[in-house]
Amino acid sequence: MDVVIPCYNYAHFLPTCVRSVLDQPGVDVRVLVIDDTSSDNTPEVMAELMAADKRVEGYRHEVNKGHIATYNEGLLDWATADYTVLLSADDLLAPGALQRAAAVFEQNPSVGMVYGRVVYYSDHDALPKITQLPVTSKVWRGEDWIENRFRSSRNVISSPEVVVRTKIQQKVGGYRADLPHAGDLEMWLRIAAVSDIGYVSGKPGAYYRVHENSMMRTTFKSVFADLEQRRDVFDLVLAENPGLPGRLRAMARKAIAGDALWRAVRLHDRNQLDGTEQELLEFARETYPELETLPEYKALQRRKKFSPEFLNKTQLFLAPHAYKRVKLWVGTQKWKWRGEQ
Repeated sequence: MDVVIPCYNYAHFLPTCVRSVLDQPGVDVRVLVIDDTSSDNTPEVMAELMAADKRVEGYRHEVNKGHIATYNEGLLDWATADYTVLLSADDLLAPGALQRAAAVFEQNPSVGMVYGRVVYYSDHDALPKITQLPVTSKVWRGEDWIENRFRSSRNVISSPEVVVRTKIQQKVGGYRADLPHAGDLEMWLRIAAVSDIGYVSGKPGAYYRVHENSMMRTTFKSVFADLEQRRDVFDLVLAENPGLPGRLRAMARKAIAGDALWRAVRLHDRNQLDGTEQELLEFARETYPELETLPEYKALQRRKKFSPEFLNKTQLFLAPHAYKRVKLWVGTQKWKWRGEQ
């Protein structure tokens, strides 16, 4: 397997990331580190890694090209193995992840992408403890997987847990520079349009680092960018794949509108009304004109009957959700306990 590791000012994470690849059992790996003109000591660290293991290759850009161009450079111009992984320098592969993905590919020639469970963490030296469960796998027809994504309108993949059949990756092309907030989602859908999709459960595929500069920590500006680009992605997928059912468009737009409305609901609950809630409402109406039928819209209208101060103080509408969260937590603990026996 070929693993592409773009690196920009992440020299302190790079050795652990590369080691998580080199220590994968049961598969032959090759690593390419691409230094996108880092200002830290990435060149020195990269040189040490290359000297220590011949499976590690690396080079440095003369000028910064940005993450999209760097991704595509490795995936499309360098990768030659049967399967390819794109791994950020601050993320990690889980032990055995590549072998588990390879098994799904080998048993299912129609599968173009395999992903798995991802574990979120913040410290390489204190990875979260995980429950050890039997490994199982599942394969969806590409069109079924696409419909599931339209139904929820959400990206269920973080990225480092993905392994792609190289010939499929190079067939569909690279990441789109015009979709910085939803490029991953568009890529997964593009792959699903030409192949089936596999999933490995039980053990994680990767560890994804959450940090202060992570896109997971979003401002309202980036929230709108995410909502808008997700909407654009689903429209684009339908335009480029006319064989997909037209009903999927309304399905995705309904879900995206519901997401926007629920964000407005939460602003009411937290007494954070600064006009953003109205923008979210307008976005939802533009996206799905029949938004009055959505439960999120009705929840928003209920909240408007009370002052934001009252809602924030009493948490009136949070009680049912808190009860559900408690039930879920209790059930999860029982499930974990049973799984560890």
